[in-house]
Amino acid sequence: MKPLNKTSFNQITNTLFLFVFCIISACSSGDGGDAPIDPIEDVKDPTAATLVFPAANSECTEGTINTTTESTITFEWNASKYTDSYNLQLKDLNTGTVTSYSTSENSYAIKLKRGNPYSWFIVSRSNKTSKTGTSATWKFFNAGEGVSSYAPFPAEAVRPVLGANVTSGDITLEWTTSDVDNDIESYNVNFGEVNPPTEFKTEITGTTLNNVTIEANKTYYWSVTTKDSQGNISYSEVFSFTGI
Repeated sequence: MKPLNKTSFNQITNTLFLFVFCIISACSSGDGGDAPIDPIEDVKDPTAATLVFPAANSECTEGTINTTTESTITFEWNASKYTDSYNLQLKDLNTGTVTSYSTSENSYAIKLKRGNPYSWFIVSRSNKTSKTGTSATWKFFNAGEGVSSYAPFPAEAVRPVLGANVTSGDITLEWTTSDVDNDIESYNVNFGEVNPPTEFKTEITGTTLNNVTIEANKTYYWSVTTKDSQGNISYSEVFSFTGI
């Protein structure tokens, strides 16, 4: 057998290299190769909606009157970013009842009792994340027939908040409220270890009560009665906290 010359040897080497390259390329592009990696989606959390109507601390005179005791009010808010749906949370401030309504629009019509105080806020939701955006909370009175003045909105606890654990000793009770007529005159505070609490301090002109003594391992209850210059009265819900 004749020995290979240099040219023939180089041709055979190049052919083998090409053959091996083709096999490797075929294997890497076949069914056993790595699948392409999908880009990670940048999921945005929904932002908080901006409330429009009914306005904060207002007497709502717009809407459709259904009966002497009921009218239909259309709630409105500005659309929020990265949002697929909205949850309207409505609270009857006289009864404390909270009702939830879902919609994909940025308005919703609800039948309400006339001459009654309410609060509302919007929760923005997305189908792509469990995180939500929550708007401010607004209060309003749904206008009643022949009403010339309205009772103040029921007071809300600032501190201690409902269910709080509070260091024993002398503490401060603080609350907040508002009034369509802007004529709040005074507050009575009910406080004690029983529910409902009994009258504790009366004719308070500010929204704080200092030097209230509490003990550890006891649960306390308190509420606020708000009076205006027209003799209208509102009653807050009963708040509770525990001394530690």
